[in-house]
Amino acid sequence: MEVERAQAHYLTNVLRMRTGDALLVFNGRDGEWQARIAWNGKKSCRLEIVRQTRDQPPRPALHYLFSPLKQARLDYMVQKAVEMGAGRLSPVLTQFTQVSRVNPERMRANAIEAAEQCGILSIPDIDAAEKLDAVLAGWPADKALVFCDEGAAGGGTLDSLAEIGDRPAAVLIGPEGGFSEPERQHLKSLAFVTPVSLGPRILRADTAAVAALALVQAVIGDWRD
Repeated sequence: MEVERAQAHYLTNVLRMRTGDALLVFNGRDGEWQARIAWNGKKSCRLEIVRQTRDQPPRPALHYLFSPLKQARLDYMVQKAVEMGAGRLSPVLTQFTQVSRVNPERMRANAIEAAEQCGILSIPDIDAAEKLDAVLAGWPADKALVFCDEGAAGGGTLDSLAEIGDRPAAVLIGPEGGFSEPERQHLKSLAFVTPVSLGPRILRADTAAVAALALVQAVIGDWRD
């Protein structure tokens, strides 16, 4: 199997792997496989597949929606969302969103890098950016939307999450400036929305992502198993 040029460069020039060296490979569809380098040069590399080591698991059901951030922080947030078990990433444009354009290919590259580093075999779906009103208008009524509300009173977060039960769920994090008051009131008026507090401290958006996803996974996600 011929390896793409960028991957060949990483294997041979960064990791310093040579002919005969073993490694694990995956493509997000067919599980994990043990392989060995059959041949390598400065700009190319060929692998020999040896055996399958893990079956392909289903993509995680957890859906993460977020207001885009500046590039370095967005890279970090995408990587952490993948590590925390998000199976779908959706940029959402709000009234106070400061970055209106996102690069889906860069997001995917960061998602793949996080999966490689953490042994995750499923690459999340990545949606195009969409306005918040449009997202809410098309939202399925049977899917819970956990709204991380910086204006919510502290306490009760775990109980609120527990009430979602086994319904499919998503997490929504706002921009650095927070949600506007009309957006907050609109979200709180919707039956499928569960507002929660992330505690008494003001969190950066990328930190809030990790905190919120951890809470959801612990109470209603795959950390319960």
